[in-house]
Amino acid sequence: MASASNTTGTTLDGREVLVISTNYGTESDELTQPIETLRSAGAQVTVAAVENRPVRTLVADKDPGPEVPVDTTLAVAEAADYDALVVPGGTLNADQLRADGNARKIIADFAQAGKPVAAICHGPWLLIDAGLASGKKLTSYSSLGIDLENAGATWVDQQVVLDTSAGFPLITSRNPGDLEAFTGELVEQLSGGA
Repeated sequence: MASASNTTGTTLDGREVLVISTNYGTESDELTQPIETLRSAGAQVTVAAVENRPVRTLVADKDPGPEVPVDTTLAVAEAADYDALVVPGGTLNADQLRADGNARKIIADFAQAGKPVAAICHGPWLLIDAGLASGKKLTSYSSLGIDLENAGATWVDQQVVLDTSAGFPLITSRNPGDLEAFTGELVEQLSGGA
């Protein structure tokens, strides 16, 4: 559970955040905790998935987690309507998301608009397929390190990494154990721009 302390005194009233996912295989905490933290700080959070049906999450890529309601689809969601993007992990989710043309367009549109993009665990795979990894300093689940380096990124083993070198804030973290730092950095980026 993300600590409420990282949102103390912070208000994200009026801020709109898009969270993208497939409908199966998203790491439970990496989807539910950012949603909860952002909403607690006052942000409006929209969950977009491939299909307009609940996301069936997993815990540690194998055990069933809670279902998360979906507000819209990736085909309908537009970066112009939101202030930031969250890409959760989960091996199955991230591997399917990176192959989805709508997901690639969404993340590229956020980057082009200079809006914060936050990706955790296996989520940074989408950066590779969207052509956004090259030249970035970031982190991820450790097994993605070689993939990201091969795509031109500098991979580091840190709890949270903020890279602003390409005109948009990119926030990355390694795994569910980093969620407090991950959501804290996202809240800070959103409140700084409010």
